[in-house]
Amino acid sequence: MKKLLYITLSIVCFAMGLNAQNRGETIRNLPHYDRQKVHFGFLLGMNTFNFVIKDNPNIKSLDSVYVVQSSPDIGFSLGIVSNLHLGDNFDLRFLPGLSFGSRNMTYTLKVQNNDTSAFVPFVKKVESTYLEFPLLMKFKSRRYGNFRAYVIGGGRYTLDLASQAKVNDDGKQSIKLNRSDYYYEVGFGLDFYLEYFKFSTEIKAAWGLRDMLKRENHLYSQSISALRAKSIFISFLFE
Repeated sequence: MKKLLYITLSIVCFAMGLNAQNRGETIRNLPHYDRQKVHFGFLLGMNTFNFVIKDNPNIKSLDSVYVVQSSPDIGFSLGIVSNLHLGDNFDLRFLPGLSFGSRNMTYTLKVQNNDTSAFVPFVKKVESTYLEFPLLMKFKSRRYGNFRAYVIGGGRYTLDLASQAKVNDDGKQSIKLNRSDYYYEVGFGLDFYLEYFKFSTEIKAAWGLRDMLKRENHLYSQSISALRAKSIFISFLFE
């Protein structure tokens, strides 16, 4: 996560430098840009996927499982930007795209060896490839020179193309996720009007509404009562 923030801050500082330079020259880039009813673009970004885990209340009574935790890896996202201008301060945005990412599920197991016992971590990687359909409302501040701030929020529907929910894994005891999920998300960002296009950087957090765990009759599934998704997205948009 620190790497994501460092890269984002570096790009924001670079864009603000360009913006300050243009203000010093009293140049207003793309003066008619915001009069367009509809415009398009693309986005590139990074993400971290994670889980909100609700343990089985009887987890300590299960054979050898002591605790279950989740940690994210850094993934990447790409998508298309479709923007409908609703007014001076509001836009409706549809950003279909693909996101690739993974999480590490760490199970702390109690291992008995003769008269002694030890706690041993055992990691299962859960990978996802999401086809995403976010529909968001963007609330924009006034434009100051070649700069504008905004907040954004809405909903997202996702399909996990890598879901193993219907796959027979021949007893490998993997963690399987259901295929679809619904999210709500909020975030904020900065628009920079450059000479030939608008560049934006934004950060969003999203929380899934469904329990994503497919129940199976093995230790790694039974130790979890509910498994809901949460995500952080850092995106760079070119419009």
